[in-house]
Amino acid sequence: MVTAIVFVKAEVARIHEVAEAIAALDGVSEVYSITGEHDLVAIVRVRRHDDLNDVIPGRLNKVPGIRGTETHIAFRTYSQHDLEAAFSLGLPE
Repeated sequence: MVTAIVFVKAEVARIHEVAEAIAALDGVSEVYSITGEHDLVAIVRVRRHDDLNDVIPGRLNKVPGIRGTETHIAFRTYSQHDLEAAFSLGLPE
């Protein structure tokens, strides 16, 4: 599984509409409104790196109301479960 984090700048009056359109795209697992330089962050999860091309420049970047995007590819996923396993002393719970 390949995960990309896409920061999105949107037209202010269309943030809600843009978020809903992005969330409806295949390959997008979550969309959050955020504070700071960007308006939204989308989490894209696909099977292969090549599939990112279909989702991000192929569909996500074409959503009306988007002013720009910045994409970051995740190398490794750390979840609470992974962290607990990594720091486990092997003691019974």
